[in-house]
Amino acid sequence: MKRFLFIILALVLSMQLVQIDKLNPDTPKELEIKAEPVVMDIFKRACYDCHSNEVKWPWYSYVAPSSWTIAKHVKHGRQTLNFSTWENYTQEEKKKKLKEIYRTAYASMPLGSYMYFHEEAQLTREERTLIRDWTGVRK
Repeated sequence: MKRFLFIILALVLSMQLVQIDKLNPDTPKELEIKAEPVVMDIFKRACYDCHSNEVKWPWYSYVAPSSWTIAKHVKHGRQTLNFSTWENYTQEEKKKKLKEIYRTAYASMPLGSYMYFHEEAQLTREERTLIRDWTGVRK
């Protein structure tokens, strides 16, 4: 039993050697998405930790294997939609991303696993409606 525990401990410690990239690229503010203050507050509270270059890396993002999962979510989130580089998108890309924001406002975002540790990211029905209205998308 002691040998088994030693092996598990050695495995957990060795996992810590594989560090993730926790960089937040510098981005000029001119490229950031523009929205009315109430909508920006919602985005910053509930979306920016995966969909911007302003990720706040929590303490558990420094501990493997959770760090690997978080890094994967942030990478995917930034690839899907990055509010920090909104002005780099073409008009067609912006239109598509606005439709995606519209669709996910009531569906799948923020992720349940994120809200487990970030209760402040929980959106009210009114906040979801504000986001959907802001997109300007009509069914």
